[in-house]
Amino acid sequence: MASEGEMAPDFTLPRDGGGEVSLSGLKGSKVVLYFYPRDDTPGCTTEAVEFTGLGEEFAAAGTQVVGVSKDTVAKHDKFVAKHDLGVVLASDAEGDVCERYGVWVEKNMYGKVSMGIERATFLIDAEGRIAKVWRKVKAKGHAAEVLGAAKAL
Repeated sequence: MASEGEMAPDFTLPRDGGGEVSLSGLKGSKVVLYFYPRDDTPGCTTEAVEFTGLGEEFAAAGTQVVGVSKDTVAKHDKFVAKHDLGVVLASDAEGDVCERYGVWVEKNMYGKVSMGIERATFLIDAEGRIAKVWRKVKAKGHAAEVLGAAKAL
């Protein structure tokens, strides 16, 4: 499980719109890496729309925003188009990055136990070290809280 103060696990993943995104490729910028369960669900949409709405402020703070789920690039592309999203969405279809960040967890929904992605956010400094971690995130208002931490970093 990735924790505050540690170097963030590097990754290279396919992204919406084609191409790839890698943490090492973003070195020199702060990075908000947020993990979410599934494209186009209520909480995930709220979170992505709020990060998009604050995009200019994140950019002014020298911070890149990358969302990660196990959805395919094709699903990401539909999600981006439907909601006019301005964040990078990476596809971790195999779940390797989710495992390395410790967000692939057992979930209990209405008595049914299954594995899934815990909504979590990692603020990574320009050197690649994890500065702050939010776990079990509530989507509404979360992007603004993360922006405040990014500006303070």
